[in-house]
Amino acid sequence: MDKLSSLSGFVQAVNLGSFSAAAKLLGISQPAVSQQVRALEDDLGIRLLNRTTRQLSLTEAGERYYAYARDILERLDEADRSVQSEEAQMSGPLSVGLPLGFAETILSDFLIRFKKDHPGILLDVSLSDQFVDVIQQRLDVAIRMGEIEDDRLIVRRLGLAQRCLVASPDYLDKRGRPVHPDELPDHDYLLYKNIATGNRVPFISPIGEKLSIKITPTMLVNNSSTLRRAALAGLGIALSNRWLIEPYLRTGDLEVVLPQWQYPPHPVHAVYPSNRFIPLKVRRFVDSLYSFFEDEGAFQYAGKPDSGSRDFQQREDTALASDAVTA
Repeated sequence: MDKLSSLSGFVQAVNLGSFSAAAKLLGISQPAVSQQVRALEDDLGIRLLNRTTRQLSLTEAGERYYAYARDILERLDEADRSVQSEEAQMSGPLSVGLPLGFAETILSDFLIRFKKDHPGILLDVSLSDQFVDVIQQRLDVAIRMGEIEDDRLIVRRLGLAQRCLVASPDYLDKRGRPVHPDELPDHDYLLYKNIATGNRVPFISPIGEKLSIKITPTMLVNNSSTLRRAALAGLGIALSNRWLIEPYLRTGDLEVVLPQWQYPPHPVHAVYPSNRFIPLKVRRFVDSLYSFFEDEGAFQYAGKPDSGSRDFQQREDTALASDAVTA
């Protein structure tokens, strides 16, 4: 058995979802790919794939084996690229997971700019406001909001996003402008469905005291763009990233609610798997994204210097050192 060819056949079959698609990509026959995977399973003494007439799916053992197999092939590919030009290294697929609300308003400009700067990269972008498991979705890099405790990931803090409650002037003219958080339960509250604090709204008072108010939402939305449009339509009070709604504040279409009270800022991170080789294109993407946010003045402060960034650098350096030893 040619182990390397078998690994390639297995990885491509998983990536593309079928033996026939993998065979077409690799330039061999469909039975040859199937035989490669079967040879791997026989050698390991365990099933890697569940096969049906309609699709392939990984077994639990196959999930673990796929992660290592993909990493091996990526390391070999990057080893070839490392002796080539930087242009050659900055090519090939790059799978990215981004929050839908961010991407619709701001990050689409960044993606277009990054693609123009690196035409050899095939950007594969997935947009979702839902929680995305970077490992299971096989993403090279993703943007995550909030605190992250996941040893499977390398984490780089990009900054702290300021947030505030907003509503349309029409809504506030009709229902009144709250002067204290205790008044929020009497208002129509538009709740982002995936928020970690649930139906409690945290505040920091003008003198630094912390307060948490329980509300009963009148609308639940799992998409930040839709939530913003609902606030613009006068349906109630909503929480938003201040950076994203600043244009509406300037035009007067939205108004900050309880401006003397702070809503805790939101950490924004770039994350990617810690057990995989870190290609140059992934590092360049994260660095470019950091610079983009910094140029846009998106956050209170960006990822350096802070503990999140140092943790990122230490773990990345460790990963790179490991790659140098094992490649």
